[in-house]
Amino acid sequence: MNDETNKTDPLEILSDYVTEAHTRIQRDFSEINPVVGVSRKLRTVGIMADTMTIDCLKSGKRIIVVLHDDMPGIVRFQFSFIEQDPSDKFEEIQLRELTQNHYYNWMKDYFS
Repeated sequence: MNDETNKTDPLEILSDYVTEAHTRIQRDFSEINPVVGVSRKLRTVGIMADTMTIDCLKSGKRIIVVLHDDMPGIVRFQFSFIEQDPSDKFEEIQLRELTQNHYYNWMKDYFS
């Protein structure tokens, strides 16, 4: 369970977690060197969701994280590739269950 009791914006909470995990990954696995992107731009085209991508340029792999307004408390994610369109099948996890360790393990396991 996460302990971000002072924050209410899910994207801000997840951004903090990925920042912590990113720092650990760079320390433990210098060859991975992930690139993180956060975007609220889907809103400009009428999709009420925020996204985060975590890319490994060396492997061409990407982790996509989506927060839909109509699914509060749910984080949707997918392991995909930078050069391919994502599929429409996403896995889900409760926001309250997601921790920076999830991000760390996702990057470590998928990118290495």
